[in-house]
Amino acid sequence: MDAIDSVMEPVYPGYRRCFYYYPVKGTWKTMESANPYNGSKGEITVAEELRVKFVCRKEDISSVLQKIREVHPYEEPAIDVVPQIGWKEFIPSL
Repeated sequence: MDAIDSVMEPVYPGYRRCFYYYPVKGTWKTMESANPYNGSKGEITVAEELRVKFVCRKEDISSVLQKIREVHPYEEPAIDVVPQIGWKEFIPSL
C-alpha cells in the first residue's frame, strides 16, 4: 500500500493512503508454462490472500499498475480496474 500511495496523488482532501482490505481464500491451478510464487506446476493451490481496494485518479492508473507489477510477488497478480463516479459529482454546489 505504501508503494502504491507513493506514485499517486491523494483522492480525498486531507487524506493519503486510503485503502481497505479483507482476507480471501484464493485458488488456482498452475499451468506448466508458469513460474508460480506459490504452489506447484500442474497442481491446484489454495491460499490465504488479502484483497486490497482503493480509488485512484485516472491519470495515475498507469503509474499505479506499474508499481503493483514491480512490488507484487505473483507472476500474474489479479488486478481489476473499475471506473467509479465520485458522489460529489452529483452535488454541484460542493
